Amino acid sequence: MAGMSADPPHKRTTRLWHWTNAVAVIVMLMSGATISNAHRFLYWGQKGAMPEEAWLRVPRFPGWLTLPSHYDLSSAREWHLAFAWLFAFGFGAFLAASLLNGHFQRDLRVGRAGSRYHPLQKLIYCGLLFGMLPLLIGTGLTLSPGMNAAWPWLLDLFGGRQSARTIHFLLAGTMAAFLVGHVALVLVSGPARLMRSMLWGGEGTQ
Repeated sequence: MAGMSADPPHKRTTRLWHWTNAVAVIVMLMSGATISNAHRFLYWGQKGAMPEEAWLRVPRFPGWLTLPSHYDLSSAREWHLAFAWLFAFGFGAFLAASLLNGHFQRDLRVGRAGSRYHPLQKLIYCGLLFGMLPLLIGTGLTLSPGMNAAWPWLLDLFGGRQSARTIHFLLAGTMAAFLVGHVALVLVSGPARLMRSMLWGGEGTQ
């Protein structure tokens, strides 16, 4: 709108995490689709192997949505694990940097005037940062046999390996929907301006 000031600049840490996270999430979603195709049934509890025990049969994902594009479960797991570590450590670094540079206090405190986000955006952003992403990481760790040996309490926390797998899949689906919605909002809200802000920090900065 005319007369409004330029968008406040994004911190370098926010921009770096945004793009690193985007790559990690896309790779994990695509490799996760290949892993899902290997066994398309979801269960609750500690055990689950028979289709008749499943509560949900997941549709098969087409090759163009999977990584690799052909069926290769071993490679898909390697892709998924490698980028899961990038995702987890990048998220941890972003949280630490945001505490130090005042991003959370400045932009996410409810009722604060002058924030770049309105209240609904703050709620969604907080739900993503402090709900969905930690749960994705936690359920992902629960699916690792090595983590089960080191931290057996994870299985109890999520009600068993199959429950953790179900929660992980549902959260991944929610993340995919969020990603599609995010891109759609960027496209209808001025992609050139928003891309410039997220690439270089905002108009007239740096």
